[in-house]
Order: sequence, then structure tokens, then C-alpha cells
Amino acid sequence: MSGRHSGRTSQGQRITALPKTLKLLFRLAPRQLNDEIALAKIEIKRKGIQLGVAAAFFAVALVFAAFLVVGLIVAAIMGLATIMPAWLAALLVCAAFLLIALIGALIGIRKFKKAMPLVPEETIRGIKHDLGIAKEGSDFNAALLDPASPEAKAAKAAKAEAAAKAKAEKQAKAEAHEKEFPDASEPELHRRLNQRRRHLAEVRDELDTELDVKTQAQYLLGAAQDKAREGQSLVNRGRALAERKITALSETPGGAGSRWKPLAAFAAAATVFVVLVRKLLKNP
Repeated sequence: MSGRHSGRTSQGQRITALPKTLKLLFRLAPRQLNDEIALAKIEIKRKGIQLGVAAAFFAVALVFAAFLVVGLIVAAIMGLATIMPAWLAALLVCAAFLLIALIGALIGIRKFKKAMPLVPEETIRGIKHDLGIAKEGSDFNAALLDPASPEAKAAKAAKAEAAAKAKAEKQAKAEAHEKEFPDASEPELHRRLNQRRRHLAEVRDELDTELDVKTQAQYLLGAAQDKAREGQSLVNRGRALAERKITALSETPGGAGSRWKPLAAFAAAATVFVVLVRKLLKNP
């Protein structure tokens, strides 16, 4: 974590730190999301292993169910063997199974032929033709709909080249992403997620403080009052200096009589300014 968020900053720093805070949030959010995805992959992998173990047990159960069917067939043969030779009983059972298999195969083939073709080729061709006309108008080349035409082959080759280029770019991005975010163990992911989560919480709390209008208004009012007090101090010093100048002129023969009007105007203006500053400070 950065030292900036280890403690509370002053009110003045909060105003200037707002862009840095937002930049830090945008930098931490993708890393947090990436670690969440990596953790999800680990969990999915673990659940996949559990499902594989469950599937193995189901496979064992199916094998033993097959053994049960074989046992029942053997039992049927042995039962028939009590009234006829064993070989004849086995032959009859196999013939019955063969008959059932043939009937099922014939019915399936007939249904399959009725369903062929599985894809409505003419409808799909018509839809593609309509879409081509909607996109290109009369410039649409209907030969593109025929897979054996040179135009369709050229378009297919261009599409394959674009797909290969997109795949290469995707692979390059994946390699760059893997380089930037290398694989980490599950404990390390949990540690980084918790640490970054605490960091984000501190940043979010500080962002609320930075965006608090009342707090910032109080800070600005305090700064204005400080500036006003500095101005009042300067006015007081100027008034004292003016009084000393007036006293010096009054002691000089002929000096006060020639300059009393400008000095009186200056003193009046300074007095009015002090009164206005005091009223401003009393009514913030």
C-alpha cells in the first residue's frame, strides 16, 4: 500500500489528491478483477475434479448394471435349459435379441430418412440472399452463396485469413496478459485479494471525505477567514503608519495645512474598509 493512504491527510491535501485517488482506483480495479477471475478458475477446476470423481463412480455403477443384465440373460438361458438343451436355449435368446435389434434399426433408419436433410438449405440460402441484398443492394453477388463458385472460395479464404489474424492477435493479447498477471497459487490470490480489498476500502472512504461538500466548504471558509485576518492586520499596520505620518506632518510647520485633505480621505477610506471586513467576518 502507498504511504498516502496509511493515515488521514489535511483538508487542503484532500482537494488536490482527488485526481490521484481516482487514478489509483482505476489502476487497482482491473487487478482486483483479474485475481477474482483467477480464483474462479481455480474453484471451477477443483469442482471439475470433483465432478470427474463422481462420473467415475457413475461409470462403475453402469458397468455393474451391465453385469446385472448379463446375469439376467444367463439366468434366462439356464431357465430354458431345463426344458431344452443349453445351446438351443442360448441360441433362442440371442435370436430374440437380434430380432429386437433389427426392428429398432429399421425403424430408426426410416425415421432418419424422413428427417433428412436436417438443415433447411433452401431457407438458409434464401435468408442469406435477402441479407446480402439488404446490405449491398443490387451490387450483391449471388454466386457467393454457391460454395463451389470462385467468388465463394475467395470469400472463404479471406474469412479464414481474417480469422487467423484475429486468433493471432487474441493469442498475443493472452500472452501479454499472462506476462502482466502471472499465475499465482490459491493462498497467494486470497492474500492479494484481501490486501487489495482493504486498500480499496481505505481509498473509497477517503474519496467520500474528498467529495464531502460540507467539509470542503468549511475548509474554504477557514482559508477565507485566515486571508481576511491577514488583510485586517495589514490595514491596521497601514492605519498606524498613516497616523504616524499625520503626527509627523502636524509637528512640521506648514506641512499639515497643505496635506490634511489627502490624509483625511485616506483615513476615511481605511476606516470604511476595516468596517466592511469586520462585517464580512461576522457574517460568513
